[in-house]
Amino acid sequence: MTLTTILIIILILILIGAVPAWPYSRAWGYGPSGIVGLILVVLLILLLMGRI
Repeated sequence: MTLTTILIIILILILIGAVPAWPYSRAWGYGPSGIVGLILVVLLILLLMGRI
């Protein structure tokens, strides 16, 4: 497995975990999805720069 494949799998798992579908996570607000968005932006910049 390449590094890109591993990063995509981890990102999908984080996206699933950020969905506020459970009662205890509804009060978290936009925190988890904001972190996922930040990770996506960083990965996109690295991809465009050719570092991944």
